[in-house]
Amino acid sequence: MTDISPPKGRGALARREARLAWGLLFPTIAIVALVVIVPLLAIFWISFKPVTLGDLRPAEIRTRVALRDRGDQALLELRVINPSREQEMRNAALNVTLPEGVALTGDLPQGCAMDGQDLSCDFGTLEAGANERFRVDAQVNGDTREAERAMRDAKVTATGHVSNVLTNSTFTLDNFRQLFSGSEFWSVLGITLFYTVFGTLGALVVGLFAALLLNKSFRGQGILRGLYLFPYVAPVIAVAFTWITLFDPYSGSANALLVQMGVSEGAINFFGAKPLALIMVTVFEIWRYFPLSFLFILARMQSIDTDMYEAADMDGASPFQKFWYLSMPQLLGILSVLFLLRFIWTFNKFDDIFLLTGGNAGTRVLTVNVYEQAFAVSNIGAGAAVAVVIFACLLVFSGLFFRTMSREEGL
Repeated sequence: MTDISPPKGRGALARREARLAWGLLFPTIAIVALVVIVPLLAIFWISFKPVTLGDLRPAEIRTRVALRDRGDQALLELRVINPSREQEMRNAALNVTLPEGVALTGDLPQGCAMDGQDLSCDFGTLEAGANERFRVDAQVNGDTREAERAMRDAKVTATGHVSNVLTNSTFTLDNFRQLFSGSEFWSVLGITLFYTVFGTLGALVVGLFAALLLNKSFRGQGILRGLYLFPYVAPVIAVAFTWITLFDPYSGSANALLVQMGVSEGAINFFGAKPLALIMVTVFEIWRYFPLSFLFILARMQSIDTDMYEAADMDGASPFQKFWYLSMPQLLGILSVLFLLRFIWTFNKFDDIFLLTGGNAGTRVLTVNVYEQAFAVSNIGAGAAVAVVIFACLLVFSGLFFRTMSREEGL
């Protein structure tokens, strides 16, 4: 009697389906790699290199060839410059065709040779910052001015290779050492955490209250829901300018109102004084992004079975008990997802703070620090190091979040 057992391993059909699946997934994987992974790897690469803005463009050899005739003796002047102040230039060479009627009569510089009217020079290696000038006696047959003009217009081909710090094998931890050695980084990190935590929690709490308010049916409900979305859909440059104008210490309506009401004796510099500026940008973050939480929470609340609330009414449950024991357990999943997304987005937020305060008055967060290091101080490597720290912080946060919240909410 033959034993019947299930087939072992994958059959031909399963392997063909797997190849088809990978073939369909490959374009997406390639695009994601190009858009996400490659820039991320580039940031890690740059963070270990002493790169400045000036290093992004490799140094190129500079040459100048001119014919001068002041009556006594015509001279052909060659000038070769290595603009790099730190790197030597290898294989520096120059080629130029002399105009007709111009002949060199003096000794050629070392490494130069003539072939008909073609002058070629091989200068070998130029030291960093080298500025070499050579003069060779020449003879001009014909109009001297015309010969000088033709020499100026002659095409000069020059080559030279300078090691680029972006592509060479030099790596250093100086960017991270400089970043962590100063007290400024820890202050910026503390400001970032304050802005992120309170901005995220505030947007969730306000969004939850707004959803509870608009979960009831009443006249004008649709209009009010649309108005609630205004801060989120309005252009950030418009709303930031409005807030700056509204809270201006000299002409802002908020200051005038506070003074007239007797709340304040003088004008308050909302966006220019510590720590009020940090509180204001956090409030702006809450105001601008609570509509997103409001939308998600409201959608989840409207999907909750109303039979539970009717049963709770029959049992005499109070509104707070219905919210805490019935609504909250149903909302924890969406609140967890919103907290994760809002935390990551707020931690990476740059434009809101930069438009409101420019990172001044104690509002410099890590993303603003990246901008200042990379473009204000021109230290691209230090800016990339801060970006790597941001990535590491969010990676740690995401890991802790999924280890704790996911078990509770099944994420």
